[in-house]
Amino acid sequence: MKMKLCVAAVGCLFGGAVFAQTNVAIYGLVDAGIEYLDEVPKAAGGSGSLVRLASGNLSGSRWGLRGSEDLGNGLKAVMQLEGGFETDTGMLGQSGRLFGRHAYVGLQGAWGTVSLGHQQNSLYDLIIRYDPMSFASRYSALTHDSTLTGRPDNTIKYTGKFSNLTATAFYSFGRNNDGEVPGESKVSRNIGGGVSYSAGAADFGIAYDQFQGNTVATKDQSARRLAAGANYTFGPVKAFAGYRSLKDTVAAAPVRSNLYWAGLKYKLTPALDLTGAGYYTDRKNSGADPWSFVLSADYSLSKRTDAYTTLGYAGNKNGSNLGLNGFGSNIVAGEDQLGLVVGIRHRF
Repeated sequence: MKMKLCVAAVGCLFGGAVFAQTNVAIYGLVDAGIEYLDEVPKAAGGSGSLVRLASGNLSGSRWGLRGSEDLGNGLKAVMQLEGGFETDTGMLGQSGRLFGRHAYVGLQGAWGTVSLGHQQNSLYDLIIRYDPMSFASRYSALTHDSTLTGRPDNTIKYTGKFSNLTATAFYSFGRNNDGEVPGESKVSRNIGGGVSYSAGAADFGIAYDQFQGNTVATKDQSARRLAAGANYTFGPVKAFAGYRSLKDTVAAAPVRSNLYWAGLKYKLTPALDLTGAGYYTDRKNSGADPWSFVLSADYSLSKRTDAYTTLGYAGNKNGSNLGLNGFGSNIVAGEDQLGLVVGIRHRF
């Protein structure tokens, strides 16, 4: 249950009813577990196994403030401030940002929401529901492409929900705070959008994302992603499938690739979910095409607390370096990797 903070009393100190209909909620999530990985590089060369305490396994640990104020005539002011942190060390996540996950303010009505600030891209908003692992911080589609959960700076965003249809679009004046250069509007620009539609047991959607290089010299270089996915529920089973294409000339070595995934989630009991998923990256003009496979069990101890076990395997060939935590992350290039995480997650 989220703790509600009534700010009306504070508002009375500054002129009475101005804040009388404002509500602010403090919320958060803490996720930590013990992780085992093999084929991890050693400082002296070669590889070995690693056992560590890992933060944010199924979900990134975070805390936040979410608020709204009724302005009348069906219009609301909305805001959200959300920051990630590392449960194992207590340090801030997202490269030390206080509110590295969300920081925005906006207006909301029957026509949708327009918001300004640091926000999620359209890939994150729409495609997450088509990944069997729901873009888990580890051992999910994010292992193959972390930009699926991009959060550009300096963003104006629209989101509208109309019955079974959701539509969203955004424009960032500088996705990583390197933009907003006088006379150079293309530097670090990020645009995107997409739609999803849910009809009974079926749910499907598509989203696009494009960002430019973050210097004047690289402003005409871009990274373009198109992703689509679907899920279908039949009884206790939900099937998932997804696809993402990438053409990236911003990277030091241009990349063209396709990412494919599919999986199933089975509700064995009201408290126990079992998930299996496979992911495959096909790099154009290269035989370095890695894949990964994941099995996960998640058991609800209560409405707010669950315990989980996730087993993953990453397969590499022709020198690819996909680790279960991402490309080039805790893996000896060309080797396969086995990983296991056992943890607990609590929401408040």
